[in-house]
Amino acid sequence: MDVAGAGRAVVTCRGGARLRIAILAAGAGGMICGSCMRDNALAGELRACGHDAVLIPLYSPLRTDTADNSSSGVFYGAVNVWLQYASGLFRRTPRFVDWLLDRPWLLRLAGRIGAQTPPAKLGDFVLSVLRGEDGPQTKEMRRLIDFLRTDVKPEVVSLPNAMFIGLAGALRRELGARVVCELTGEDIFLDALGEPHRSEARRLISGRTGDVDAFVATSRYYAQRMAEYLDVPAERIAVVHPGVPQRLIDAPRTAAEAGGALAVGYLARICPQKGLDRLLEAVGILRRMPGMSEVRLRVAGYLGAMHRRWFEMLRQRVRRLGLEEAFEYVGEVDFEGKREFLDTVDVFSVPATHPEAKGTYVLEALARAVPVVLPATGAFVELVEQTGGGLLCGAPDAQGLARGLAELLSDGQKRMETGRRGREAVRTMFTTRHMALRMLEVYDAAGGQRTGGVGAAEGVSGSGGRGADYP
Repeated sequence: MDVAGAGRAVVTCRGGARLRIAILAAGAGGMICGSCMRDNALAGELRACGHDAVLIPLYSPLRTDTADNSSSGVFYGAVNVWLQYASGLFRRTPRFVDWLLDRPWLLRLAGRIGAQTPPAKLGDFVLSVLRGEDGPQTKEMRRLIDFLRTDVKPEVVSLPNAMFIGLAGALRRELGARVVCELTGEDIFLDALGEPHRSEARRLISGRTGDVDAFVATSRYYAQRMAEYLDVPAERIAVVHPGVPQRLIDAPRTAAEAGGALAVGYLARICPQKGLDRLLEAVGILRRMPGMSEVRLRVAGYLGAMHRRWFEMLRQRVRRLGLEEAFEYVGEVDFEGKREFLDTVDVFSVPATHPEAKGTYVLEALARAVPVVLPATGAFVELVEQTGGGLLCGAPDAQGLARGLAELLSDGQKRMETGRRGREAVRTMFTTRHMALRMLEVYDAAGGQRTGGVGAAEGVSGSGGRGADYP
């Protein structure tokens, strides 16, 4: 691939080719999710590189915090997919009925309802989707393939996660396209399925891995995790970390309030899995340390209906701890709101209870020169080690978090130096432009050897080497 002097110039692949790329992205039912933001940014950057990238929503319309790069229509609409699973009648309905059921407002409503359903209750439905061309939603598959064949003519089709791997064989066979499957955190959902659905889902996914030309994980940790989880050779999984927009790095920093109290920031989905309750406990401990009595906790992020009761219980805990004046929830924020929020905090922490596959919010904080304090788990380890932008706590508990927060909050010079170091690392290695260039290498390599795995083509390596494993 020719990337020399890329800047904003055209970046071509093998033989000077410009690729036609179809990026399938699974909507999150009205929630701004990390995978949607990643796919949306990737499509925009690939176009800026001179490639024909089409972003196609699945299930529901995409919602991101920047301009929407997706096409207008939704495929595999959540309502149609569910009804075709539940009843043979809807597998034979005419297109105008399906069109009505694909209205954006209805899909958003269905997404919100679906988000409140525990995975353990969705086992049979999940298996029906994983069966792909052998499942009950073949009408949806045919509509998608016909659209791709006539309107997009892709050379590469990117699946949003392994839950759609049942489509890979038909896409590859009927379109002659390279099929790339992203791995972005689906193990959490799969592990939440009840038995026997959990084991059957893993069996179905593992049985379809041969239909995929390349897998892409969002961290080295997750590449290793999924190689074992799905019984895929490690060399078949490339690593391409998420990226943040250049303008998040370059925007002038909002002036801090003179004499304001130090603040710890949390910017992620409001749910137990992200560890906000643990961070609250850590801040309570922190405020009892010398010189830390005025530290505040500022929180932002999406709060879904499923977790509102949990969050209200957390607020009650805030009151019991006497931290009402120290705790502030500002709600969900858009891109500009995110920048402004990060500029008001001095240290950032999202002590997730499950190892993170991506950790995009870590890079966002570092882009604003805000150092991070995180558990030494999942993608956090490599992100902190590669950026030098924070501290890792050995044990993911409140005491360890409090000590790490205190170390940075009590030393202004160290805090600023750590933040600046992290920001420069993001600037040089973790922008959306870097992400797009690395994905182009994966697409290029997948075309070089259809059955040999990503690592077999032109030096692009999986989780254990270099090449697509950046940085």
